[in-house]
Amino acid sequence: MEYENQYRLTPRPKYDCLLFDLDDTLYPISSGLQRECGKNIKDYMVEKLGIEKDKIVELSNALYKNYGTTMAGLRAIGYDFDYDEYHSYVHGRLPYENLRQDPLLRSLLLSLPVRKIIFTNADKDHAKKALKKLGLEDCFEGIICFETLNPIHKNTVSDDEDDIEFLGSSVTRNDSLKTPEIFDIIGHFANPNPDVTLPKTPIVCKPQESAIERALKIAKINPQRTLFFDDSVRNIQAGKRVGLHTVLVGSSQRPKGADYALESIHNIKQALPELWETDMKSEVNYTGQVAVETSVTA
Repeated sequence: MEYENQYRLTPRPKYDCLLFDLDDTLYPISSGLQRECGKNIKDYMVEKLGIEKDKIVELSNALYKNYGTTMAGLRAIGYDFDYDEYHSYVHGRLPYENLRQDPLLRSLLLSLPVRKIIFTNADKDHAKKALKKLGLEDCFEGIICFETLNPIHKNTVSDDEDDIEFLGSSVTRNDSLKTPEIFDIIGHFANPNPDVTLPKTPIVCKPQESAIERALKIAKINPQRTLFFDDSVRNIQAGKRVGLHTVLVGSSQRPKGADYALESIHNIKQALPELWETDMKSEVNYTGQVAVETSVTA
């Protein structure tokens, strides 16, 4: 018994990985980026897709509600466009100057002795810019983004465990000269027909459970030992259904599907002190540049 006590192993930490959403999770909604993103999406629909202005609000709401992102919904109902062009238009004019360096969050993240990965619906350029503005570009092992989940070619993962890259390509378009037929989603809900079902989207994104499962597979993550942070109740609930432990960020009210709720990401140490209760190395540094593949936010 004496030897057993002397050589007793330290209990294994509960979590091996922390999976973080980016927008409105690692920075507050008060930054205004989400509002401007929504405006840019509506402008794109009018200017690039020729959708009537008076239909934009109702249409974008229906697409977001039923497909998770407006972009995924637009592709589902028949609009064809270049993904890079869409991201450039929607995110290229965002007020990134509203984001400020966050040394407190940086210190908290670097002191966490477990894997940390970004999982966003946004594109890689947006993720890189946002993380750099926040001063968090070297706090994560990698980034799972739109390009990661929607590649032309098979995703590959770097053989270097210290510098994981989730690779992919964002360009996916139908070069057919035939004008696509647009599904009338507004009419579908106004006059339901039991014989007609909503078309499926070719875009993989949260809150689809398949998107979360793909992200876990790409990053080799065990959902039972992973804590997932997101500001979207839908995303949190989808994560819970695939086995993740979940944290809703941006609210003190804990909805169904959330194990924890944080008013701000800065409250992480007060709410989850057990993340620091380990004999592992007290600081994890990622010296390589953050590898990014993004998903679309709206």
